[in-house]
Amino acid sequence: MTHRFPIKEIARQSGLGTATVDRVLNNRAHVSPQTRARVQAALVELEVQEQQLAAKGRRLFVDFVVEAPLRFSRQIRSATEAVLPTLSGAVFRPRFLFQERMSEEDVIRHLVRIRSRGSQGVVLKARDIASVRKEVEVLSTKGIPVVTLVTDLPKSRRKAYVGIDNAQAGKTAAYLLAKEMRGKTGVVLTTRSQVDFQGETERFDHFRAQILALRPDYRILEVVGGAGLVGETRHRLRDALDGSRDIAGIYSMGGGNLAILDVLKDEGVARCPFVAHDMDDDNVALLKQGQIDFVLNHDLEADMERAFRMISEHYGLIAPGRTQAFSDI
Repeated sequence: MTHRFPIKEIARQSGLGTATVDRVLNNRAHVSPQTRARVQAALVELEVQEQQLAAKGRRLFVDFVVEAPLRFSRQIRSATEAVLPTLSGAVFRPRFLFQERMSEEDVIRHLVRIRSRGSQGVVLKARDIASVRKEVEVLSTKGIPVVTLVTDLPKSRRKAYVGIDNAQAGKTAAYLLAKEMRGKTGVVLTTRSQVDFQGETERFDHFRAQILALRPDYRILEVVGGAGLVGETRHRLRDALDGSRDIAGIYSMGGGNLAILDVLKDEGVARCPFVAHDMDDDNVALLKQGQIDFVLNHDLEADMERAFRMISEHYGLIAPGRTQAFSDI
């Protein structure tokens, strides 16, 4: 594997030991595919960041810990790399750790490792549970700011939240479906990827209140826990439907929309209004095909710019400024 970076630099970027990196670079045996992929990703990240090396300012390593389907993780990486050349006050070196599913133990292990090796900031998309909030407090005590992305940890010591206004998103989805379902009766299907993602819970709570205020004759069917993944979403939705075909509208808060549409088609459910989130590749294709009707989108590049700004402000590298609380829907 050809490269132009010192092994210590690659090790720091990847979060691996120098001996492990050396084994990968020299194509030695007894190295897992996951480890080789981490080293390759680190090399790509270093090349992307190289354009910043001529910039003056402090270098800050920022660690991304994100539980999300690959399609959304790709959007986060792309948005981050797009804003890096525009940032001032510091040279940011992002390190990405993306997993489609993270257990509570996984998240804590990743955050402890980041704290142990050193970091100047963490951008976190994780479940709102006590152990994660506790580790965020430890990071904060150590002087490492944590910025939550898309889903918040409101009772933690995180530095800031960046992302969509989830309460307003839920209300907007209710308004759209209530208009589109006019004259119909039945059940409104809602899907969430995880019960502990605070952002999706906030979307659901405000959606439910608004849709029942607008259409009190409807019943809401909740499906939770598919992680936005095709196989798991398909399995949970089939169990929840249990032969029901009276679905009048759909609000998908956590993705897996291909699976949702496949199951509804298999169950003989007629086409009905469908509101989704995020302009990822799947949703763009489904919009073009006319299979979904609305996508509630927000500017991830603006989210990333605000996240890096909050970290810069934490270190006094830029003057505090007034930033928009949420991304526009």
